[in-house]
Amino acid sequence: MLSTDEPPTLYHSLQQKNNSVLSLAADSDHIYSGSQGEAVNVWDKSTFKLKTSLQGHTASVLALAYAPDLKWLFSASGDSTIRVWSTETLHPLFVLNPHLETDSGDIFCLAWNSAASTIYFGCQNTSLQWFSFDSLVRKSSGRNKVPSSAHALSLEQVLLESGLSSGSSTPRRAHKFFDSYPQYERKPADLNARNPTCSSCSTPPTPPAGTMTPHSLDDPCLQPQSNSSRPHPPTVLQVPPTNMVWSAHYGYVYCMALVPSLTEGSDDVAPSPGDNIQLVTGSGDSTVKVWALSADTPVHQYTFECCQGAVLSIVVRGDTIYAGCQDGYVKVWDLDTRTLVRSIIVSENVDILSLSMLHSDLYTCSANGVVQRWSASFNLTASWRAHEGIVLSSMITRLSDSIDQNGEHADKHSHERFVLVTGANDDQIKIWEVNPPKPPPHASTERRGIWNDEDTDVSRDTMVYALSKFVSIPSVSSSSIHKEDCRQAAIWLRKCLHQLGADASLLPTGDTTNPLVLAKFIGSQTKSPKPRVLFYGHYDVISAPKTGWTSDPFTLSARNGYLYGRGVTDNKGPIMAVACAAADLLGRRALDLDLVFLIEGEEEAGSGGFEDTVRRHKASIGPIDAILVSNSTWIAEDTPCITYGLRGVVHCKVQISNKGPDLHSGVDGGAITEPMTNMIKLLGTLIDKDNRVTLPCFYDSVRPLTEQERQLYKVLSGVTQTPASALSARWREPSLTIHDIRVSGPTNATVIPSTVTARVSIRIVPDQNLDTIAKCLQDHLLNEFKNMHSPNTIEVTVPRTADWWLGNLDDLWFKSLEDAVREEWGVEPLRIREGGSVPSIPYLEKEFSCHALHLPLGQSTDQAHLPNERISLANLRRGKSVVERFFVNVAKKGS
Repeated sequence: MLSTDEPPTLYHSLQQKNNSVLSLAADSDHIYSGSQGEAVNVWDKSTFKLKTSLQGHTASVLALAYAPDLKWLFSASGDSTIRVWSTETLHPLFVLNPHLETDSGDIFCLAWNSAASTIYFGCQNTSLQWFSFDSLVRKSSGRNKVPSSAHALSLEQVLLESGLSSGSSTPRRAHKFFDSYPQYERKPADLNARNPTCSSCSTPPTPPAGTMTPHSLDDPCLQPQSNSSRPHPPTVLQVPPTNMVWSAHYGYVYCMALVPSLTEGSDDVAPSPGDNIQLVTGSGDSTVKVWALSADTPVHQYTFECCQGAVLSIVVRGDTIYAGCQDGYVKVWDLDTRTLVRSIIVSENVDILSLSMLHSDLYTCSANGVVQRWSASFNLTASWRAHEGIVLSSMITRLSDSIDQNGEHADKHSHERFVLVTGANDDQIKIWEVNPPKPPPHASTERRGIWNDEDTDVSRDTMVYALSKFVSIPSVSSSSIHKEDCRQAAIWLRKCLHQLGADASLLPTGDTTNPLVLAKFIGSQTKSPKPRVLFYGHYDVISAPKTGWTSDPFTLSARNGYLYGRGVTDNKGPIMAVACAAADLLGRRALDLDLVFLIEGEEEAGSGGFEDTVRRHKASIGPIDAILVSNSTWIAEDTPCITYGLRGVVHCKVQISNKGPDLHSGVDGGAITEPMTNMIKLLGTLIDKDNRVTLPCFYDSVRPLTEQERQLYKVLSGVTQTPASALSARWREPSLTIHDIRVSGPTNATVIPSTVTARVSIRIVPDQNLDTIAKCLQDHLLNEFKNMHSPNTIEVTVPRTADWWLGNLDDLWFKSLEDAVREEWGVEPLRIREGGSVPSIPYLEKEFSCHALHLPLGQSTDQAHLPNERISLANLRRGKSVVERFFVNVAKKGS
C-alpha cells in the first residue's frame, strides 16, 4: 500500500558515539537514551546537548521507564539489575536486584504503574517480576513529594522501618551460563566476565538482612555533575520471592505495556480509583499475555497467539493491543472481545523492534531502518528511511518552542508539540516533528459546529448530542473498508451505555464479523422478581454515497425540526432514545425493571454470527420476559403506530455455467447452448401469467384474512390513501422477486457469457414454513433445469433466511406499550404490519420463549436506506417518553 502523506520533518539529530541506542525515555526537560556501552545518556531538550551520563550499569541498558508522579527514571540492564535515578538531581536512588539476581539474566522491559507505585519487568529467564515502592512513597514526604537524594538520610530511616532494604543474598555470584567460558576451554566461571572496563566498578552486592549497603561516597560508577553536591550512594533493594511469576512465558519476556496507557502521546483516560489496570506482556514464545493487576500478584487472564515469531514490541491504545513481531507483522488485538482485529504486514521478513502511538496513529520501527505511520483505519499514511541501521527504540514526547535567554523553557505550556524520537544501531538519535491525527467526531467532547438551525435547541440534549457522535462513525457492515469503523462504533456504544449507567461489554461474533454490544441497566431492588426486558437493535448502517445528500451523511445535521444523517432512523436514533429513557428512569430511581441491551453490528449484512453468539452467551444475558424492537417507521406522517407483523425472507442464488470461456456471438452463436438462455427460461417458470408463484403447495399454509383484519385495512387505507388490497399484498401475502442477473466477462452485445448468476428472494408470511419453502424453491429450480437437458451446469444456494413474525395483540406487554403510546400522543395508535424482515426478532422469541414488541419511531418519509435519511426531533424525544411510560407501566403490572 502506498503512503499518502509526506513523511515527518527531521527536527534534530543526536549522536551517541560508538554506542547503539537500545532504549529511550523522556521527561519535560530531558531525553534519556540507554546505550550499548552501559550508560544512560541525558540530553537537554532545549539545547539538544549531552548534559551528563548516568553510570553504574555493567552491561547494556536495555529498557528505560519514566515515573512522572515521582520524577524517577528506571533503567534495566543486561547486568541483571534495575537502577532508579532522580530526574531532578540526576543522582542514583536505588539499585534493585531481581529475585534470583543474575540467574534472571537480561532485563528486557519495564512498566511503571503509578496507581500502585510498582515497577514491573520482564526477564530473560522467562519470569515476570515486580517491586512496590508504595510504602516507601507513603512513609517518605507524602505521595506528592519526591524522595530524592537531597533527603536521602530520611529515606534510609524509612527503608529500615519499612523493611524494603532487607535481602538474603550475597554479593554478585558467577552465573553458570552467562559468565562461563565455552565448555571445551574447561575454565571455571569468571565473576568479572561481564564487568565494566573500569575495574573498580561492579554490580552492588545485596546487603544482609536488615542492613544497609556500605557504599563508598566516592563511587567511580557515578559521574557527578559540576556545581552539584556529592550524591548519596544508592540504596540496594531486593525483589522478594513472592513478587515473581516463574515461567510467565515460554520464552524471553521482551516487551510490556499497561492498560490504560498513560505514556506521552496517549489519548487514553487515566483510570479512576477502583478501575481495573492490566499488564500486557510479549515474548519470544510468539504470545501476548494479559494480566490483571487488581490483586497483589498479577493474575493471568488471557493469551493471544501471534504465530509470527517472537513478539518484540507492544503498544496499547484503549482496548486495542498492537504487537510488533518478527517477520514484519503487527498483530492488532481487541482486549474486550479477545479477537484478532487485523494483521498489518509492515515489511515481509523484517523484524519490528519498536512501536509508538500518537493518539490513533501507530508508528512502526523496523530492522531495515524504515519507520512507517498507520492511521486508525490501518491505512499506511507515511513511510521513510529514518536510519542507516536497525531501528531499536522509539518514543513520543513533547517539545516546547518557547526558550528564554538562558536556554530554559519560558512557558511550559506554550507552543507545545509532539516529536517522534527514534534510536538505532547507527549511533543516531533522530527527532521527527509529528502531529496528532485529527480526532474523529465521535471522540470530540465539543458540541459546537454541528447544528445549522438556530431555532432548534438541541445543544443541551444528551440524547441528540450522543446521537451526533454515534452517527459520525461510518459503521457500514457490508464494506471491508469500514471494518475498523464498525469495531469503533461498538466500542463507542459500549462506553456510551456505561456512562449512562449500564454494565456494558462486547461479545465477539467471529473473526470476520462485528461484535455484539451487551449492556444491562439494573433496576431498583424490589421484594418481588423484576420484569426483564431485552432491547434489540443494530449499530451498523448501509453505505451512504454522497450523491443525493444535502449534507454529509456522517455528520448529524438539524434542519426544520429534523435530524439528518445515515442511521438516525435505522437504527442509531432509536437506540439512543431507549438508552436515554433507561438512564433518566435510573437517575430518578424509577427504573423498576432490568433492561438488557443486545445491539448487533451485522444486521444490514445478514446478522452473521448473531444467533451462535447469543446462544453461547445466553447465561450472561439471563432470562428474558419480553423483547422490545424499534427498527421501522410509521405508515404516515402524523399518527403513531405499533408494528405487530413482519414477513420472512428466503434469499436464493442461482448460477448456470458452461465451465468454459466467454465466447463471441458472431463466431459461436447458435453452436452452443447458452447459459443466459437457460437462465431466462428457468426464471420464467417461477411466476405464472397471473403473477402467482408456481412452487407446489406455495399458498397452502397462508393464513386466511380475518374479518378483523379486513376492517383494520379499511381504516389504514383511509389514513394512507392506499387501497386495502395493496396493503394486504405488501404485508400479509407472500411474494417472489427476481433481483438481478449478472454475467461473466464484458457486457457488450457480442459476448456470450460463460456464467450467468441470478438472485431471487421469496417473502413468506404466517403460517408458511421457512425451511419447507427454501427447499421447495431449490427443488423446483433443479428439477426444471434437469428437464431442459442442458449440457450446462447449475448451482442453487440459499445464503440467508429469516422467519416471519407476528406479535400477540392480546398480551400484557402489547397492551402496556399501546397504553404508553396513547398516553404520550393522545391518540389511538395504528396497528400495522410490514413487508420487510428483521431476522433476529423471531429467533430471539424462540430462544428466550417470550413475545416481541415492535415500536417504530420514524415517519413514512424518513428515507431509511436512501439519501437524506432523517428522523423528526419531536418523534425522537416523544419516542423516548413513550419508552419511559412503557417501562413504568410494565413494572407496575408486573411480569
